Amino acid sequence: MRPTRARAVLVLLFLLAACTGPGGGSDGGTVTLRFQSLAWQEQSVEANRELVEEWNATHPDVKVEYVQGSWDSVHDQLLTSFEGGEAPDVIHDASDDLADFAYGGYLADLTDLLPQRLKADIPQRSWDTVTFGDGIYGVPFLQEPRVLVANAAWLKESRVRIPTPDAPWTWDEFRRVTAELSGDGKYGVAWPLKDPVSATLNLSLSAGGRLFHRGADGKVAVRFEEGDAVVPRTIHDQANTDRSASPTTLGSGGSDTLPGFFGGRYAMVPLGFSYRQQIAQQAPKGFDWQVLPAPAGADGLSQGVSPQTLSVAEDSPHKKEAARFVDFLLRPANTVRLALGDWMLPTGTEALADPALHTTENGWATGTALAAGLRSAPAQSVRGYPEWKDKVATPAFQEYYSGAIGLDELRRRLEEDGNLVLARYQR
Repeated sequence: MRPTRARAVLVLLFLLAACTGPGGGSDGGTVTLRFQSLAWQEQSVEANRELVEEWNATHPDVKVEYVQGSWDSVHDQLLTSFEGGEAPDVIHDASDDLADFAYGGYLADLTDLLPQRLKADIPQRSWDTVTFGDGIYGVPFLQEPRVLVANAAWLKESRVRIPTPDAPWTWDEFRRVTAELSGDGKYGVAWPLKDPVSATLNLSLSAGGRLFHRGADGKVAVRFEEGDAVVPRTIHDQANTDRSASPTTLGSGGSDTLPGFFGGRYAMVPLGFSYRQQIAQQAPKGFDWQVLPAPAGADGLSQGVSPQTLSVAEDSPHKKEAARFVDFLLRPANTVRLALGDWMLPTGTEALADPALHTTENGWATGTALAAGLRSAPAQSVRGYPEWKDKVATPAFQEYYSGAIGLDELRRRLEEDGNLVLARYQR
């Protein structure tokens, strides 16, 4: 090969490398973006794929490739792809998984990339879930409250007061009702607490529980106060004192409780709002179920949530185009399609107002009535939370709910042992 020809080939290879870059490329003037979606339900996957096709049909200059990801492995998969320079341009995740990626410099700050329409349509309480330091590292677009799914016939026969979003049960009333519904091998409630920490902390916002407190120096400390005790004490007493909560479901996932629920063993199951799809598909013919709001406390129907998010990789060479695609996906009409596909609530106010999300069928109206009380999950931006959760909080709550330890020991572990963990991340 002659030197001049060799130089020409090297120049060409350099230009091709510059165009493709990590996470996206261009071909003849066309930008290519990779969008990794974590949609898994059939309706949701279909909605996401259709929107990608619609974008590609109307944006010949920016082609989007759909990449299927998985919730089960997304954190480790993303970390590997970030460190290897192979991250997708547009990333589907959840807000409680973003902190380490945001602080680690793997995600682009979207503050100046997003259009004003999108910023204004999503309430600040939702933006708080994706704000780390002074930057915005994702767009929160779908969220779900935790609700009570109830055997409607059982509740009607018992003649207990049926709660509504305007007149919910208090935590004390909820405990009394579950005790009244129990007996003869049946339980008023089945708590699926395979992940006891998230469920407990998020529901505790209704009782004024905060658990994590940031001082004037910016450091976070755990303080287990009276508001933090209301929800765990209720669950503990239902399972160990009243015998109104099934002890065998405390380590189960939500899906694990459904056979017993359908079989008439439990009157109610606290579940994420999206479980309604599974219930609608699997409930026996003639089984009458309804959606009730979770109990309210001193702060009403407040709950902590970790919305699903769309982020842009910091290494993407096409951040502006990626942000344009995110804006397209989250136009109100498109967000409604995504929400219906996932059986979740949109964060955007215009999409949330869509009549399709306010029907009484399958409890949609109850869920949308709870949207105003959804807040950033307490641990959203706490550095070291994953280790605190795995090493301290999860075993402590599991032992408390099983009756192995009391409330004072739970408090000691969460505070003393927990603060030792958090301190290592705040030096």
